[in-house]
Amino acid sequence: MAMSDDPRPRYVHPMPNADWLAKHHEPVLEPGLRIIDPHHHLWDRGGRYLLDELLADLETGHRIEATVFMQCGYAYRKEGPPSLRPVGETAFVAGLAAEATRRGCATNVCAGIVGHVDMQLGDAVAPVLEAHLAAGAGRFRGIRDVTARDEGFVASIVPPPQAGTMADPRFGKALRHFPRLGLSFDAWLYHPQLGELTTLAREHPQVCFVMNHAGGTLGLGPYAGRNEKVFVEWAAGMRTLATCPNVQIKLGGLAMITTGATFHTKLSPPSSTTLAAAWRPYFELCIEAFGVERCMFESNFPVDKAMCSYVVIWNAFKLVTQGSTATEKAALFYETAARVYRLVPGTSAAVPY
Repeated sequence: MAMSDDPRPRYVHPMPNADWLAKHHEPVLEPGLRIIDPHHHLWDRGGRYLLDELLADLETGHRIEATVFMQCGYAYRKEGPPSLRPVGETAFVAGLAAEATRRGCATNVCAGIVGHVDMQLGDAVAPVLEAHLAAGAGRFRGIRDVTARDEGFVASIVPPPQAGTMADPRFGKALRHFPRLGLSFDAWLYHPQLGELTTLAREHPQVCFVMNHAGGTLGLGPYAGRNEKVFVEWAAGMRTLATCPNVQIKLGGLAMITTGATFHTKLSPPSSTTLAAAWRPYFELCIEAFGVERCMFESNFPVDKAMCSYVVIWNAFKLVTQGSTATEKAALFYETAARVYRLVPGTSAAVPY
């Protein structure tokens, strides 16, 4: 179904506003803390965010040693078999990573690349995954197939997925090819769908799953004004998901409109103190349920840049972890991401748990 034919209420993600973001500045906290940003996008649609824009954020003071690119449906091939067109995105990002290396960037930009494949291909995903690996020039690490869908609204820049895709037998057949190729699967769905991911993770214990955006808690459409009830439902789903040892969790994405966030409507951007206070309950529950060894902070830029700057978002994460030990911080900001996405030379491509 085309988005124009979808009868559900549609919400549009705001775009970053440089003039508005410039209204708030704060010093970088703990500038020596090693960080891997395991989730950002690159595109030139409705606002450019390519290599130059990414580097401008990376060079604002936090010690970002490496990043992971996350698929976003950009730079697909315009010709050839439809199943192979997403490989164009992987090749494009690998090219930008090579350019960053040529420039001598301090950060290993796009050290990991997560692309897209149509999971409804079932066993036919194998040649597509192999094509991604070839195009990634040693950087390709996994797949994300967005399944985020709710019957009460639409909030996406791409056509929403069909309902029940994770339960389709073809989805499971496709997943069976991931372990032998050393690939992980990033999951982006909403909190009412957490049970579907739990079932999938239990059925495929040898697949490394990475839950995006702290479990997709919702706060708009039919979920608006129900924060306490939603938190209870989300928390229960997350605790159950955490019983699957092959699931990791990304702590971030809470500056998206899907969560009900409205920071972008204020006269000035929020401070890291404000963000930390709003996000702490969600992150602390995730850390308690999954353990630091399965949690990693993510920027989700440039999506979350609509509500805060790169300095502020990482400062907020650091404020949330003020009471953590150095070992715990190392896991949350660097080691979990390095292990899951195999970013350290010599790290095995086997499932990292």
